[in-house]
Amino acid sequence: MSVLLELDHVSKRFGGLTAVNEVSLSVERGQIYSLIGPNGAGKTTVFNLISAVFRPSSGRILFEGQDLTRLPTYALAGLGIARTFQNLAVFKHETVVNNLLVGMHTHLKADPLSAAIFWGRARREEIRARERVEEIIDFLEIEDIRDHVVGTLSYGQQKRVELGRALAVSPKLLLLDEMVSGMNQEEREDIARFILDLKEELGMTVFMVEHDMGIVMDISDHVCVVNHGRKIAEGRPAEVAANPAVVDAYLGTRRAA
Repeated sequence: MSVLLELDHVSKRFGGLTAVNEVSLSVERGQIYSLIGPNGAGKTTVFNLISAVFRPSSGRILFEGQDLTRLPTYALAGLGIARTFQNLAVFKHETVVNNLLVGMHTHLKADPLSAAIFWGRARREEIRARERVEEIIDFLEIEDIRDHVVGTLSYGQQKRVELGRALAVSPKLLLLDEMVSGMNQEEREDIARFILDLKEELGMTVFMVEHDMGIVMDISDHVCVVNHGRKIAEGRPAEVAANPAVVDAYLGTRRAA
């Protein structure tokens, strides 16, 4: 595999607070990569740095070898990076279909005139966008709610719509920030299955920040652990779960032998 995303000694300081401290990591193509750690460890700040919500105080973030540290947030979708958020970020007064169509925006290239008269390239792009949305609806098994207003749906269904909108970008890298938080057991299992299908059927690279250790350990290829803004361990799930530093910092204090 080749490296898709690389963080090179990345730090982020907010005044006198160092939220991320010299973190380096590499995400390979086709991996499910999980970033874990206690509350306040700096996980979401790392995601915000990758998605250009914040700029690093030092270090570099490389995507396919391109430095992202000076790019605006809106440019990332065009590069093939999509994200979901810990708190829902959907258009609650629009239908499921319209929410997913928003994710197709980066693929629409028709000029304003052809778009206004809905002809030529604009018409072809609109047809393809709607076909792609139907593919996502089928993949996420949300056919029965496709025309519902999103604000009327359950929390778990809204999270699935947000995932669908991210998939509409056709990302090379999908960032999932606490995707299963607030979901019941059945909903969590469904999301885990979708993530595995994204990797196995589409070859998509998934980078997760996640608190659900069952999902992390079951589906991740590689796990990175941060605490107080620093990386303290990384490796395969079983290796990380057995690491004494991780047990002390995140999984609970070790018992004396």
